[in-house]
Amino acid sequence: IMDTSDEWIRERTGIAERRWVEPGTTGAAMAADASRMALEAAHVEAREVDAIVLATLSPDHCFPGTGVFLQRELGLSPVPALDLRAQCSGFLYGLSVADAWIRSGQYRTVLLVGVEIQSTGLDLTTEGRDMAVLFGDGAGAAVLRGSEDTDRGVLSTHLHSQGEHAEILWCDASASYRHPRITAEDLEEGRHYPRMEGKEVFKHAVQRMPEVVGEALDANGLTASDIDLLIPHQANLRISQMVQRRLGLRDDQVFNNIQRYGNTTAATIPIALHEARQQGLVKAGDLICFVGLGSGLNWGAALHRC
Repeated sequence: IMDTSDEWIRERTGIAERRWVEPGTTGAAMAADASRMALEAAHVEAREVDAIVLATLSPDHCFPGTGVFLQRELGLSPVPALDLRAQCSGFLYGLSVADAWIRSGQYRTVLLVGVEIQSTGLDLTTEGRDMAVLFGDGAGAAVLRGSEDTDRGVLSTHLHSQGEHAEILWCDASASYRHPRITAEDLEEGRHYPRMEGKEVFKHAVQRMPEVVGEALDANGLTASDIDLLIPHQANLRISQMVQRRLGLRDDQVFNNIQRYGNTTAATIPIALHEARQQGLVKAGDLICFVGLGSGLNWGAALHRC
């Protein structure tokens, strides 16, 4: 459907496969599937969920957010549902919110979800191939619950943004500052499709991601050698490999699955965490580090002791 090749895509991104939804599939339904899997794995009943935090850049509707539709899908009582727009760092931002809610005592059990349907909003022509080959659809979820064991759980989260670089990865239209929000000219010029300055994003990612991991480690008196598993946002395998080298980590200390799913934005980290658990790579007592950077620019890291 465009002038590209499997070899070209693999060489530049590491991606060999990606999943795109069938027509009629909603983000809320995908989020519900992932949530049920997470609840089952955590041995938590849906009725025990006190709040939902849902990260996505591709909501089912302009408004309301997808979180309320997830709440309806799961048949939950009228618990709060907060949608976050932090793009590729969405799960990390959501983790920080959920952690703060639990630490403050406001909620005990928080359902955290990252979900994206991006395939329906891509330019599937040769002109749009630099973006279209990268993105997949998917959903992942985690259950956070308060505990008296201070040696386990989320140790700390570290978040940053730099809006001066917002336009190097963005989607301009439709936009409320426009009068009207979208025009025939916008559609003709493709302003409703995401655009990226790939080299600039790569440069920032390989700098900021190791920096923020170091920030998290320093805050907890740890070093990179203490990390049992680094789970980076799955944007580009070359980025993950460069971050690994700059942190001095071995191959067995880093988990990547972008080869199978592409970039599922807010869903990449929870999907990767789920697969790492399935493969026995996450064990009690392990130190897990999550890190990501994306549109905004937003980036962050978190440390979790299993």
